Amino acid sequence: MLLNDSSSSVGLRPVRYQFAAVRGETYDDNWLDVSGTVTTPEGSWTFTDPCLLTDEAQRVSAWLRAVAAGTVAVTGPDDEGRLWPDTLFIEPVVAFGLAGRGEGGAVTIRVHLSLEAAPPWQRDDDGADIYQYAVEITMDAGALLHAADQWDLALASFPPR
Repeated sequence: MLLNDSSSSVGLRPVRYQFAAVRGETYDDNWLDVSGTVTTPEGSWTFTDPCLLTDEAQRVSAWLRAVAAGTVAVTGPDDEGRLWPDTLFIEPVVAFGLAGRGEGGAVTIRVHLSLEAAPPWQRDDDGADIYQYAVEITMDAGALLHAADQWDLALASFPPR
């Protein structure tokens, strides 16, 4: 799936199960390696990390569709100025939030990128800045629905096991 506007883009796709062989353990059997390609005015980078469980991955497209439908609330900074996603997962590597709604149905989403997905110049070992680096992307509802469809198509190869 590609989330992009004129200045930034985040491409995400599931590439494989973390463990090829089924082990009979619910979590281990269902971790997905997700590949990301990010471009911002600050720079570009890639990552691959086992950061989503199969059921969590299904929530990504559901969230995109809910944003397109107008049922997700905008989240701003907290009292300390920190940004928090409204859709997050067990591994705090990738998360999503809605930054704003504009005219003509445009929305600005935040793709929060932490730890292995953070830009190389922002990575730290202590995790103190979890969720605080985000790429903001403005898209219309149709583009969000297309991204959700792309994500679902990619996930079809990775059912829960």
